[in-house]
Amino acid sequence: MQIRKTFVVLSMLSCALTLAAQNKPKLTLDEFFNSVDFKGIEISPDGNSVVFGTERADWDQQIFRSDLWLYHDDSKAGNLIQLTQSGHDSDPKWSPDGRWIAFLSERKTSSEKSGDSDSDADSKDEPASQIYLISPNGGEAFPVTQGEEDVHAFSWSQNSQAIYFATRQPWSKSQKDDYKKEWKDVVQYRTAERGDAIFALDLSTALARHAAAPAKLDASKSDDDKEPDLTPGAIKIAEMPLRVDHLLASPDGFTLAFVTNAINQRQEKIEDVEIYTLALLVSRRVVDSHGNTDPDRPYPIRLTQNQAAEVRPRFANDSRHIFFSVEVGDVSGPYRDLQPHLYWVDTFSKKVEQWAKDFTGQIVSFEPYANGVVVTARLGTEVQMYTAANPTDSLHPVAGQKGTYEDLSTGSHTQRVAFQYSSLTTPTEVYLADGPNALATARAITSFNKLFTERDLPQGKPYQWKADDGTTVEGMLIYPPGKFEAKHLPMFTFIHGGPADADGNHFAADWYQWAGLAATNGWLVFEPNYRGSTGYGDKFLEQIVPQIVSRPGKDILAGVDALVKDGIADPDRLTIGGYSYGGYMTNWLITQTTRFKAAVTGAGAVEHIGNWGNDDTTMDDAYFLGGRPWEAQQRYHDEAAIFQIDKVRTPTHMVAGADDIRVAVLEDYLLEHALYSLGIPNKLLIFPGEGHGLGKNPWHGKIKVREELKWLQKYGGVPAGN
Repeated sequence: MQIRKTFVVLSMLSCALTLAAQNKPKLTLDEFFNSVDFKGIEISPDGNSVVFGTERADWDQQIFRSDLWLYHDDSKAGNLIQLTQSGHDSDPKWSPDGRWIAFLSERKTSSEKSGDSDSDADSKDEPASQIYLISPNGGEAFPVTQGEEDVHAFSWSQNSQAIYFATRQPWSKSQKDDYKKEWKDVVQYRTAERGDAIFALDLSTALARHAAAPAKLDASKSDDDKEPDLTPGAIKIAEMPLRVDHLLASPDGFTLAFVTNAINQRQEKIEDVEIYTLALLVSRRVVDSHGNTDPDRPYPIRLTQNQAAEVRPRFANDSRHIFFSVEVGDVSGPYRDLQPHLYWVDTFSKKVEQWAKDFTGQIVSFEPYANGVVVTARLGTEVQMYTAANPTDSLHPVAGQKGTYEDLSTGSHTQRVAFQYSSLTTPTEVYLADGPNALATARAITSFNKLFTERDLPQGKPYQWKADDGTTVEGMLIYPPGKFEAKHLPMFTFIHGGPADADGNHFAADWYQWAGLAATNGWLVFEPNYRGSTGYGDKFLEQIVPQIVSRPGKDILAGVDALVKDGIADPDRLTIGGYSYGGYMTNWLITQTTRFKAAVTGAGAVEHIGNWGNDDTTMDDAYFLGGRPWEAQQRYHDEAAIFQIDKVRTPTHMVAGADDIRVAVLEDYLLEHALYSLGIPNKLLIFPGEGHGLGKNPWHGKIKVREELKWLQKYGGVPAGN
């Protein structure tokens, strides 16, 4: 009898929850594109405040606004205030004493706003990115650097008395004039590039200058045409033939570390990306990490020398080791793409060591914590939080909610952690926890995406199937609202980019990740984590080589077959789409089968020779195909959709950024021309000013998804508004 009562209660509760969901309205296109993203989460040194950036669409100005917000934990409810309002502010960093927040901004100066700038014709159309300061206690932000060169990276000194920053090596006015006189508007590709310089700026000097002439930093330019355009008081401490992408000072204040990159940011030579250290001046003498002194100017010391692109460097609390991850490549041998793992390098011995070698998943974010590290990492479709005390320690999972934890931030004098969290049915917000082991009591300190909690969001779950070779492959199924686990549904196979990425249990609402909106419009969305995806081990990822599209293509088609066989997908209403590498796969798969009634593809190649030459990441192109074009000629042919394009019968919608060099827009013109010549229904949209990501004008992404949904509805068999 008790069992029956419990069953009745649970049934009533289930019905109540279902009814509550049904009473919520469905998400609209306009609402979907008003979501807010978070960037640069930084917890204060004492853990009582969090500064972060937001990115949201400004439809009137046709830009994405980037503003800074500050949370003070000074009351039970907390206190959230908007710190900046220019729409061009990012990358906030606390001074170690907690008195200042420095950030980058591309806002116009007072003279530029009034049209009174004396900059020459070599100047950019938009203001350069400069460092600004603002007090967390209130007041206006003010610039502390100047010039026509963007600040590429910056860091506080550990005593909060100086700011280090890197820009392209500045030229004087006479140097610019001489160059323009000789070359006019001719572009000297590569040969005119110049590397970066690293500067130190004394904070007291910057504050005194601001006090004497608030907001008029640009008025203090040198009248000497032969002097470089420098920030007053800035002292050059190093020069590099490469670009400097990251700067960070060691906790003991003796060492500055940085990561270099190619000047033009094209990943063509893996040796361009390495970690360096630079000894800092202490008591008018140079003290390096070994405790040695040298009265001369220090010179950069290269710590790494490998076939990997190091990213996200962080000094360990011992000041001796630098944590980092790898975007592409391998630290241990010849070039190969692995999942992002966690490493550190010893600044004394230069020895590189991998943390948690037994972990089979992907490291997503990490921060030093006590004597060890706290990370978020992907296993399958979940991204959870873990801790480790030393390199040989296994990652210890922290009890939290299912979903995705990312963008960690830790403080130097606090156990607290700040982070983003989301799940399919929980929109992204910023959270604050009293420690990694206190996730159960973590509290959201923002509610920017509250609207989504008031809408009937799609539910989803993982799905597994066997590929043609017996390998288990996994993906996500996202169901239309009110149809969770229903059968015989029209299906949209939505392929993620990368390929080193994965879809899972997270919230996303933008032009690139719009599965939730597709589900809201009646589609069962199938997101396959094919061979080449992260979160399933290095071996699983590497099996994409050298069959860059045919191997993952078989995985995806096997998944579609399994869903049809299981009665989940309607075989007569199948569609497909993706962007970037998802576009590659879409272009390939419509040459392999005619089962898809409609396709939507963006920024995807259809051949590999021209794409190898135009791509800004040619290292991984050659790796995936087993060599450069003349070294693997047959494979470049066999893995290219263009040579099988006559098999296509699928109506295809295409989009591209006009300035894309990751996957050159010429690939989209080539596909369009081929489909047009074959009489296949097609449409191509070109977005002016956009690169590989549609980050310039929010209308572009909104129009993209609007038209893609229309295309799927027109040819895929799902009426609009279903």
